[in-house]
Amino acid sequence: MTGRNSRQIFFIVAGIAFASLAAAIIFWRHTSSQAAQTAARSSVPVTVTETTVRDVSIYSHALGTVQALNTVAIRAQVNGQIVSINFRQGQEVHQGDVLAKIDPAPFKAALDQAIAKKSQDEAQLIAAQKDLARFKSLALKSYETQQNVDQQQAKVDTTKATIDADQAAIEAAQTQLDYATITAPIDGVVGFRQIDVGNIIHTTDASPLTVLTQIKPTTVICTLPQSYLGRVREAMLRGEVKVLAFDQDDQKQLAEGKLLLINNQIDQTTSTIQLKAEFANDDGRLWPGEFVRVRMLITTRKNAVTIPAVAMQRGPDGFYVWVVKPDETVEQRPIEAFQADEDLVVAIAGLNAGETVVVDGQSRLDVGAHVAIRSPKTPVAQQPDNP
Repeated sequence: MTGRNSRQIFFIVAGIAFASLAAAIIFWRHTSSQAAQTAARSSVPVTVTETTVRDVSIYSHALGTVQALNTVAIRAQVNGQIVSINFRQGQEVHQGDVLAKIDPAPFKAALDQAIAKKSQDEAQLIAAQKDLARFKSLALKSYETQQNVDQQQAKVDTTKATIDADQAAIEAAQTQLDYATITAPIDGVVGFRQIDVGNIIHTTDASPLTVLTQIKPTTVICTLPQSYLGRVREAMLRGEVKVLAFDQDDQKQLAEGKLLLINNQIDQTTSTIQLKAEFANDDGRLWPGEFVRVRMLITTRKNAVTIPAVAMQRGPDGFYVWVVKPDETVEQRPIEAFQADEDLVVAIAGLNAGETVVVDGQSRLDVGAHVAIRSPKTPVAQQPDNP
């Protein structure tokens, strides 16, 4: 075999080897791609989170009505013409503020007359006392009878009693004059004005001048099912029960207060109990007659294992969650749990802190299925004390 033929054979063998290598590489890549696609198709995409341990406030929810602590119909205590109105409708006033004035002239005249009458009787008393002193002096010398002395003594005593009556008349006249100035008996907010300046106001008028409502502090009346009675009483025995008031949509907190009392009997018609809570209401966000959502802090569960409410599923045998294992397969885990609020569930048994649970994509899962996690394993966001 010549050298030329040897080179030709070498190149042919090398070409065959190169072609075989290229074919093997192409086959390996194709097989790997198909395996990857098959694995990708078999993994279920899910969103997960981790269970966390925290203190959870347990609230009882109720619908309540804001009720003014005090409501006063402002009426006149004397008859007369209104000469001034000293408040604006809807104004906040304080105890002792002048709300209106009635013409004081007739009451001032009556007071002056009573004072003058007392002065007159006091002058008569002085004269009677002097006569009594003279009668007693003459009686000692037997120039006057004891009967006349006694009569003069009675006159002095009668005049003293008249002066006492005059003082009472002065006080009554002064009271009538004081009533001509109508003042606020409590702190609060005045409502609509029912009578205008210049009109005659009477003590017997059907409509008051206005209505004064105390809103700082204020109260909320709410009802709970009878079954909650024991829990609420136990909470009150432990100390002050915090109460939160939310708007009708149960989204925005309006005020924080405390539970005052449980009504002394159960409504047998509805099998409910009535409760009253008090709120400082310094910002006036609670208004009499307003409907609010009430949350009462019954207890605080310490070191509770929590998950989002969307993670808990209900099956024929009770509640369960899908737990992601370290090999990224899932198992269906039965749990004992209760819902603390619309977003948070407390697991009593069946879950430990730090375990990973599925919060989205549960409908496509089977026991042992592989999952493709679509989000980082972030813990449940720390909830505030006001769930």
